[in-house]
Amino acid sequence: MILKCVQPLLRHTDVPPRVKESFILTGYRFPNYSLRDCLLSAFRPTNETGNFWTHFLPVFVFSYYLVEVFGWEGAPESDAPFFYPLWTYVLGVFALLMASSTAHLLNSMSLVVREVCFFVDYGSISAYTFGSSLAYYHYIHPRGVVAGPGDPSGPRVDLNPGPEGVPAVPGAAPGMCWFFETLYLPLASCVAIICVLSCCNTRQSWTKHRYVIRTFVFLLPFFVSSTPIFYRLLTRSPYANAPSSLAASTSGHTFFYRHCLWLLVSAVVNISKVPERLAPGWFDIMGHSHQWFHCFTFLSILDELEMIKSEVRAILLYPPPAPPSRLPGPTAASTYGVMLLLQATIISIIVWFSWNANRIYGGQREQPEKKLQ
Repeated sequence: MILKCVQPLLRHTDVPPRVKESFILTGYRFPNYSLRDCLLSAFRPTNETGNFWTHFLPVFVFSYYLVEVFGWEGAPESDAPFFYPLWTYVLGVFALLMASSTAHLLNSMSLVVREVCFFVDYGSISAYTFGSSLAYYHYIHPRGVVAGPGDPSGPRVDLNPGPEGVPAVPGAAPGMCWFFETLYLPLASCVAIICVLSCCNTRQSWTKHRYVIRTFVFLLPFFVSSTPIFYRLLTRSPYANAPSSLAASTSGHTFFYRHCLWLLVSAVVNISKVPERLAPGWFDIMGHSHQWFHCFTFLSILDELEMIKSEVRAILLYPPPAPPSRLPGPTAASTYGVMLLLQATIISIIVWFSWNANRIYGGQREQPEKKLQ
C-alpha cells in the first residue's frame, strides 16, 4: 500500500540525459523524488535497487568476517594502538560501502543531489584506498617492521633485525626501504586526492569516456598502495624463521592474487557494460554490469581483509623480539589523524565540485513528459 504512493518509473526517453545509463532502457526514477520516495524505492524494482543492496548488505558480511580478529589468542584489546591501522582500514571500507549504497538510493532527489552523491562516492573510494595503504604500511611493511602487540604503545621493532643500516628482510634494498618509510604514505595520500579530482571532473568535463577514465584512474592507487605486497612477493618472508606462522603469512599471497583477480574482472565488467550491451532492456532491473561491478569489488575487499588478517595473525603468532627500530609504531595521530586530514581535503574538493554542479544544474526544473511504466 505504501509503495503505491511512490512515483511511477520511466523509460530512458523520459528522463534528462544526465540520468541515462548506457543500454539501460527502463526502471528510471525522475530526479524530483522526495527523501521518503527515495527510501521507499529501495524496495521497488528500479534500475538502482540492485546497486543499493549490492553495497549495503556487504557492510554486514564484512563485519562478520572482521570481528574474529579481536578474539584471537594473544590479540590485544580492540582499542589498542596495535589495531589502529586496522580500524582506519575498516573505516575506509565502511565509508566506501555506505557512500556507494546511499548515492544510488538518494540520487533521484534532484540533478544537483545526484552529482553530490557521486562526488561523495568517489571521495569514499579514495578514503578506502588510503585506509588500505595504512594497513599495508603497518602490517605488511617490506622490512617486516610492526608494532608488537605485547606492548601496543611501544615502538616498532624488526622481526628479523640485521646489522645497523642493513635491511631486515633478506634481499631488501636500502633505497626501497627509504621509499617505504619516507614516501609511501605521502604518495598514497597525493594519489588519493588526484583520483577524487579526476573522477569528479568526469561528471562535468570528460563525460564521453567517463567509465574508462574512472576505472583506470583507480588503478593508480591500487599499484601505489600495493607496493609493500609486490615487494613482499619478491623477497623472503620476515616470518621465515617461524614455522607456525609461515603458513599464515604465505596464505596472504593467495588472498592478494584473488584480490587482484576480482579487481580485474570488475574493471572489465565496468568498462564493457556486459551483459546489458548484448541485450539492451533485458538487464535493466537486475543483473546489469554495475551490480556485478559492486559484487566483484566487494569480493576483492573480502580477500584483501583476509590478507590483512593473515598478516596480523602471523604477527600475533610470532611476536617481535625486544630490540626496537628507529620507526615509531602506530599512533592515533599517524592513523586516525592522517585519515581525518585527508578526508578534510577530499571534502573541500567535493564542496567545490558540488558548488559548480549547483551552478550548472541548480536552475533546471524539468518534469517528466510521460509515465509509461
